[in-house]
This record gives sequence, C-alpha cells and structure tokens, in this order.
Amino acid sequence: MASLAEVRVEEAEPMENEPQARPEELRLLEALLFASSEPLDTATLAKRMPEGVDVKAALEQLQADYASRGVNLVRVANKWTFRTAGDLAWLMTRESTETKRLSRAAIEVLAIIAYHQPVTRAEIEEIRGVVTSKGTLDVLLETGWIKPRGRRKTPGRPLTFGTTEDFLSQFTLEQLGDLPGLEELKGTGLLDSRLPTGFSVPTPSDDPALREDEDPLEPGEELDLSLAPAVEPETPPEGGNEGDEGGGEE
Repeated sequence: MASLAEVRVEEAEPMENEPQARPEELRLLEALLFASSEPLDTATLAKRMPEGVDVKAALEQLQADYASRGVNLVRVANKWTFRTAGDLAWLMTRESTETKRLSRAAIEVLAIIAYHQPVTRAEIEEIRGVVTSKGTLDVLLETGWIKPRGRRKTPGRPLTFGTTEDFLSQFTLEQLGDLPGLEELKGTGLLDSRLPTGFSVPTPSDDPALREDEDPLEPGEELDLSLAPAVEPETPPEGGNEGDEGGGEE
C-alpha cells in the first residue's frame, strides 16, 4: 500500500505538467511576434527565447489563445505572424476618393452639354470651334455626369448627349434651370462684359423625353456606349478655326 507521501506526489505530477494559462514564455513569444514587421520561423524565435523553452508547444498554445480574438496567430510559409481574423477583414477595408482635375477641354464640353442638350459631338465642335477628342467624352462618361440620350435623325445617326442626376448632385443643383444664366455668368467674371451682339446663353431643359429629331438607343446599347462610346468619326467642324488652341484640345 502506497504511503500518503507517495500518493501526494502522484497527484501533484500531472498538475505540474499542465500548461499555465499565461506563462512568461507565452508573453515573451507574443511580444516577439507583435514587434516583428515580418513573419518569423520557429528557429528564429527559439534563438530569442530563454533556453529550454519548447517554442513549438508555446506557439500552438498561443495560437489557441488567440483563436477567438480579433487577431489570430497564423502560420504562413512555415513562419508565424499575427493577422486580422478572417471574419473581420471587411473592417480593414479602406475606401478613398481620388480627386482628379478635369481638363479645360472637358469642362468646356461638359458646359456645352449641360446648356445645349441634347447635343451631338459635331454640334459640340461647332460651338467650341475645335475638334473634340474621344478621350474627353470618355472621361465625362466615366464620371457619370453625362450619358448618351439617343441618336440624331441625320445621316450617320450621331449620338446625342445629355447630363445625368449625378451631374445635378455633384454641382448641388435641384434642376438644370438652376444653372447660372447670362447675367450671373457676367457677374462672376466667367464671361466678358463686352459680348458680341446677339450673344445669349441657352436655357437648359430637364425634359428627359427624346426630341422629334432623336431616335431611341437600341436595347443594351446604352450600357455598351457608357463603357466605350461609339461616337461618330472625328472630323474638323466646318468653318472651324483649326489653329484655335493649337488645332486641338488641351
């Protein structure tokens, strides 16, 4: 029959072998992993830990401790590192808005479309007096401020363009009629006070209905055009001054 002392020793041994919830070795290992800018392998960690520590067992326990936390201890290419828990990765997604300045040409084209819509590319060129590059319309389509409305009932059936609700939202307009008129433009200095006789600023229309001289776009055509506008071939406007602004756009 075992003595009382022997029984006490046998009962104490398994308790001594049970890992502590937060031993000092785990704290050291945790600090090394957090401080490192890159994943660490077991051998590297072992060199930094006190002698005699079972690094592999400590890593497994630390991994279990962090399994239900916001960051997890994971193994990547046989190296260990802390990473955001997979189910919380969406919190780390950062959205940023990149501001891009429109070119002078794009601003001019946007203004013409806003005031003269529905308007074709040829009509835009006639008003500006210079050729409008396809890239300018591409940029404005990408912003979502303009869209193809329909096709003009003329040879070649050129596209007609108009503004969108996003345009109104961007410039804080309740309706197109809130765009500044002739006198307002003069007052802000955007127009020379000494304008040619008969010069006028058109009153833009909010009517989304197609005009009598417009045909509707084909089903699915509007989506395709918004990605790669199929505008009519570039040709210098009749009577335009090709030397103006260097014969093209800025």
